[in-house]
Amino acid sequence: MNKLLVIGAGGQLGSELTKALVNTHGSDAVIATDFQESVKSKFAYCRFKTLDVLDKDAIANLIQEEKITQVYHLAAILSANGEKNPVQAWDINMQGLLNVLDLAKEMKLDKVFWPSSIAVFGPNSPKSNTPQDAFKNPTTVYGISKLAGEHWCEYYFNTYGVDVRSLRFPGLIGYKSLPGGGTTDYAVDIYYKAVNKEPFTCFLKEDTALPMMYMEDAVQATLQLMAAPASNIQIRTSYNLAGMSFSPKEIAESIRSHYPEFSLTYAPDFRQKIADSWPSSINDDCARNDWGWKALYDLPKMTTEILTKLPQNLK
Repeated sequence: MNKLLVIGAGGQLGSELTKALVNTHGSDAVIATDFQESVKSKFAYCRFKTLDVLDKDAIANLIQEEKITQVYHLAAILSANGEKNPVQAWDINMQGLLNVLDLAKEMKLDKVFWPSSIAVFGPNSPKSNTPQDAFKNPTTVYGISKLAGEHWCEYYFNTYGVDVRSLRFPGLIGYKSLPGGGTTDYAVDIYYKAVNKEPFTCFLKEDTALPMMYMEDAVQATLQLMAAPASNIQIRTSYNLAGMSFSPKEIAESIRSHYPEFSLTYAPDFRQKIADSWPSSINDDCARNDWGWKALYDLPKMTTEILTKLPQNLK
């Protein structure tokens, strides 16, 4: 039987992916972990343990005790927060991944999932329809750590046979968790403000288009990638993944179709420079061809679902 360990389960992606893994594999097969004990209440449906990703011995003990076969390693410091403390971001993002990869090699894990990001691209990457193997010169410590991590994943696969799989996520948008310190977080917070009938001040310019994805698509892409036969996985760095692309002005217009009085102003800050270095749209043909990926949500469909479900979730 597969036994799954989720590291960093308390974050935006982890909260929803863990639930989907339990729905797929059963509650006895999934252990959620996070360094914050305070997120334990999110995981009444499976076991939860506190875990520091920098404590390699603790991870090894947990893998051995629980007979773990797959690790979903999600713990990271995101782009905007990473710029506030770049050395800490590098340590957590890089050493945490190396700890997991080393243990996957030593303990012969079946599979590892690790998320990368569009932050690996930079100002010299093609901005539109950015291809899988585009030139990359990331300008944030988050992007630098993700690019280095992609090559470590490929190295551990080529050198040791570790079946590690990865997706370059665009900005992720959901209604079940608050933002986690990323440059695309405005697209989560804006829905909360709309539902609460509060004005919203955006930290990006109105015409800054970025690749985005609804959380339901991100979770399904992860499940689909991890279920695919190893022979289908042709890319061992990280797959480009696309959902939709939009600007703050476009998401505001989408919201106003439901909340006509929604008020939005713009006050670009340091995150504008980060966003300007990223693509405006992504080409994900490799994921489509290798394992059949296809996003299900566009902006109108996502907005309708979030604005229908968020008020109930807030209660």
